[in-house]
Amino acid sequence: MRYALLLPLALLLSGCTIGRFFVWNFADIRDHRKFPSRPLAAAAEPFRYAAAPQEKAPRYKVEDGKEIPFDTWLKDHRTVAFLVIRRDTIVYERYFKGYDTAQVHPSFSMAKSVVSMLIGTAIADGYIRDVQQPVTEFIPELKAHGFDKVTIEHVLQMTSGIDFTESYVNPFGTAAKFYYGRDLTKYTLKLKLKREPGTKWEYVSGDTQLLGLLLTRALRMKGDERTLTHYLSDRLWTPLGMEYASSWSIDRRKDGIEKAFCCINAPARDFAKLGSLYLKKGQWRGEQLVPRDWVETSIKPSREQGGAGFYRYQWWLPSAEGDFCAEGILGQYVYVDPQRELVMVRLGSGNAGLDWTQVFRSMAPAY
Repeated sequence: MRYALLLPLALLLSGCTIGRFFVWNFADIRDHRKFPSRPLAAAAEPFRYAAAPQEKAPRYKVEDGKEIPFDTWLKDHRTVAFLVIRRDTIVYERYFKGYDTAQVHPSFSMAKSVVSMLIGTAIADGYIRDVQQPVTEFIPELKAHGFDKVTIEHVLQMTSGIDFTESYVNPFGTAAKFYYGRDLTKYTLKLKLKREPGTKWEYVSGDTQLLGLLLTRALRMKGDERTLTHYLSDRLWTPLGMEYASSWSIDRRKDGIEKAFCCINAPARDFAKLGSLYLKKGQWRGEQLVPRDWVETSIKPSREQGGAGFYRYQWWLPSAEGDFCAEGILGQYVYVDPQRELVMVRLGSGNAGLDWTQVFRSMAPAY
């Protein structure tokens, strides 16, 4: 009875952020259908990975002393897509629960690594001078909140000191507001600091949304009216030869801005190309899409200015062996092992209690 009464109330509230939280409840792998978006068109000349004449993958995973066929193990652990690519050749590929090569899937926070790529290209294109520029040179409204000392590098490194509650299960938290809200510019301009920038690493999605707004402003300052989606399409998506129609979710239908911190929607093979691009130090089919020095800096551990040794420029660094990955909630991964020239992609409806980077690392020596 109580739930019957709450449902109409939730529907009534669905026009506001908290209402949408209760109606949709929590992030899931169908979220690209919930939000408005801008299209990312497939390339006119798509790049397609070669297929190995014989696939290669673990035959079994041992769990609780039992040998479980690897395909079964993946399915049982909430996986919907799994790819292993070596030297631009697919050596293993599986889809589950109705997914296939063309099925679009939300990136969640893997988008953060893509935004980092775009900051690198924007520097190369002359929209941004360097990472030492204060963010207030692009977003002067934040001067009133003490952001004069916050540099682009602080935001990339997540050492900005932003006051942000990284919780999607709290309807009153900042992350939920950013995820379900319909005015990301307003929310971003209200951000405040809780500590001196450059003193401590803290993972907060507000940093990446701030980068998204900054990049949009940087384009406008040079008279470039492209949206982030358009800029991504021109600088990376089309040159990479993406095979399938994809999208970037935005906060509202009319004049919306991109959910920079979370929401690029694409199939597994096209996500893999982002990893392959960084495996190749930003070069793709003879063209330097992302500056080589940007790529190398992005995946090199640094503890300077409060940074963490496992995170750099919106990329996760799982070990001291040079591997790196883009990672999103519910277990979305693009993992790269440069030593073995490997790219692995895992998309799923949950982490299933696993550290997937350890799964990738345990598989890598076999290749």
